[in-house]
Order: sequence, then structure tokens, then C-alpha cells
Amino acid sequence: MKNAQCKKCLNKFHQKDIYTIQQFQYRKSPSYKWSVKYFVKLGITERDSFCEACMVEYSKESEKKWNESKI
Repeated sequence: MKNAQCKKCLNKFHQKDIYTIQQFQYRKSPSYKWSVKYFVKLGITERDSFCEACMVEYSKESEKKWNESKI
């Protein structure tokens, strides 16, 4: 049964497939602290759930913003 919903695309998916911004604590850069601040500006908290496709999109978007901020 699909009982979780992505905050971004609103698609429903299986609860075992939930992704949160906490996933970003495992990447080297930007730091998790920077990522949390970035997502708070977008209205996203550590408790919000996303599908895999939207999480990949947010990952690319945040990495791009990180790279732009270093220039």
C-alpha cells in the first residue's frame, strides 16, 4: 500500500521508499549544516518526505547553489 506522499510532487509511494534531507549528511560537500539552512529557506524541514526522483532533483539543485555560492 502506498501510504507516504512526496512534499514536492505530491505523488504517493511506499513508506519504505521515503527520503528526507537527512540523506545529505552523507555527502562530502556541501556540509549537512549548509544543506539544512538551504532547505529551510525553501520551506523544507528534516521531517518532510520526498520520493527518490524529487530527492535527486533537490540534490542536484542544492549542489549547484553551493557551487555558485563559492564563486
